Order: sequence, then C-alpha cells, then structure tokens
Amino acid sequence: MSGLSERLLAPISNRELARRWAAVRKGMAERRIDVLLMQANNDFMGGYVRYFTGLPATNGYPVTVIFPRDDDMTVIGMGALGVDRRLAPGEEPTRPGVKRLMGSPSFASAAYTMHYDAELAERALEDFSGATIGLLGKATLPYAFLERLRRGRLSHARFVDAADFVDEIKAVKSAEEIACLRLTAALQDAAMAAVFKAVRPGMREIELTALAEQVGHGLGSEQGLFLAASAPPDRGVPFANRHLQNRALHPGDQFTVLIENNGAGGYYCELGRTCVLGKATAVMKDEFALALAARRFTLERLKPGASCRGIWEAYNGFLRDRGRPEERRIHCHGQGYDMVERPLVRFDETLPIRADMVLSCHPAWLTARTYAWICDDYLIREDRPPERLHNFPETIVELG
Repeated sequence: MSGLSERLLAPISNRELARRWAAVRKGMAERRIDVLLMQANNDFMGGYVRYFTGLPATNGYPVTVIFPRDDDMTVIGMGALGVDRRLAPGEEPTRPGVKRLMGSPSFASAAYTMHYDAELAERALEDFSGATIGLLGKATLPYAFLERLRRGRLSHARFVDAADFVDEIKAVKSAEEIACLRLTAALQDAAMAAVFKAVRPGMREIELTALAEQVGHGLGSEQGLFLAASAPPDRGVPFANRHLQNRALHPGDQFTVLIENNGAGGYYCELGRTCVLGKATAVMKDEFALALAARRFTLERLKPGASCRGIWEAYNGFLRDRGRPEERRIHCHGQGYDMVERPLVRFDETLPIRADMVLSCHPAWLTARTYAWICDDYLIREDRPPERLHNFPETIVELG
C-alpha cells in the first residue's frame, strides 16, 4: 500500500480494499440496501470491521463502521468526547475510504456509557432515516446500541440482515488474500518447529505457548489463540486455554498444541500437532492414522458446489462406522479475518463450498488413552484437490 505510514504492519493494499468495496456495493444495489452497519470489539471474530477498513478492532473497545452504497465510510471508535473529523481524500493514509472519524469513550464495563456509540451512529446515519440499513454481524451488535437506533431517529428505517451476501463475498479469497494466508501458514510452521525444538521435561505448557506467540510476533503476527495440553502417553486430554496450561511436562509425555494466530494482512490460519517426549504408543499411532484417513475422506468432498451439511453428515457416518464419537461442534471452517469464518462444515450452514475459499480441516476425537487429531488449512481449487497451505510434517513428532 503506497504512501502508508511505516507504523502499519503488513497492510492490505488499497487496490484490494477497492475490489471488496465494489463487490459489496454491487450486492447492495441488487438488494436495494442503502447503507451497511457493523460493529466489533475484537480482532478474533470481528472480521467485518477489518474487511471494510483494513484496520482491526481490539481490546474490547467497540469500532462501528457505516458503509454507504454511494459514499465513503464513517468510523466510530475509541476517542475523546466531541471528536468528529471530516477527512479530505488522502488526508489519512491509514484510513482509505473513510470520510468521517468520530470518537466515543465508551466501555462495556461502564454500563452508563452504552448509548454513546449509538448517539454518534444516529448522527452519522441522519441521511438514512427512511432508508434500508443492512446489518452485519448481528451477534456482535449490542442490544442497547441497536434498540437505540430502532427506536430513535431511525425508527422509520428498514433494518435487514445483510450477512449472507457479504459473507459469500468475504469467504472467496482474492490472489492478494491467498498470498497473505500462505505467509500466515508459513509463520505457523516456523512457530510449531520452534516449540518442538525447545520442549523439554520440566517446562510448563504455558512456557511453550508463549514461545509460539513470540516467534509469531517476530514474523509479523499481531495476536492469536494458543491452546495446549500434556499428559502421560496412555491418557487422553484435549488442549485448553492458558489459564489451564500450568502443568509441567515429564519424560514420555504427549504434548498437543494449537497455533491459531494471524499473520500477513491480519489473516488467520491454524496449525495443530502432537509431540511425544519419547516414543508414541501404538494406540497413538493407530488413532493418528485414522485421523489422517478421516481428513482424506473429508478433502475428497471439499469441492466447489458441495453442501456443508452433506460433508458433515458423511464425515459423521465415517466416524460411526469406525466406532468413534461423532463430531458435535465443528469439523471444518473458513478462515481469513476471523479465526472461525463461514462456511462452517456442519448441519446448519447454508453457504456452499466455493473455489478460492480457505478452510481449516481438523478431525479430532478424544478417547480414554489419547487425543487424536491433526489441523491444517487448505485452499479450495476449482479443478484439483484442495491444497494444503502448511508444510509442517503430517506426523506425531517423536522427541526421544
């Protein structure tokens, strides 16, 4: 992105942003939607904000984006009371496509500030009092915020859910986005290699996930999720978040880690593996071989046009036939600006598989004697099998 501040970390290009805006505005025109409204307060599953602006929402602070069909955006974010800046074209290189910046010192932990953002949004939407307003990410729009708009000056506006058509645009990746996702996958390969090189008896799980995060930061990651668990080699334990990562490893233990951080351009992938501080047991090897077979079964069905529900049902049939517990959470899912992005491979997804989507595929199940799984990201191709973006070996890593 030419002319941008040197402070920006691996920004997406203005050309790519313009491509997105044009595709979404075309969809808005077809559906007679006048303006889109979205809000997020984190960069883990707040991808709409970054998709439209190129900048993340972070730290639990709300960022509201107003995206008109025929004009530039207004962004409402953390700031002092009274901030309301009109931007000339090019005035803020880090804010392409934004014509107005508004500030609101509102905090979810201080309930009396709940209307601050809505009051600014009302002002920014004053030209749309009788328009059709498309909502994105209704699960992230606070009740108090939306109710204020619906019962206030926008009470005559028509509110519609615009997520389906935007999600489909967002899920199909451009060449620039795919290049970013490849870099994120490579970053995670390096982080996983560093963790397995460093692991020793006596180290706590959290020391190893901290190393994964440190390596990621050094290679351009901003943030992410790092799950881990260890156990004796004949006991199954699923990974957990950092508040449950205090256990110290012992000789012969198995250690499982998931690295799910973002990288170039803010794009997420995820990589998961298991190592053993010794030799893998026969049970571990057999279950891992079955996990690989389960993934091959899935990959054969991840084709453009395929139904996510159909893949889900077939996969659970594969597990039932082999006496393994069915998946009841999520089997595969898209990734990009969200750690979990549509489409979700499960019974309730309506979005079909398309070429140039990137999906994480992670068959997993827990037994009394091991946690069997493997996790990598795949690029869906039109005329050939899905391409694995990670290069880390598809094996249980034995360290003794």
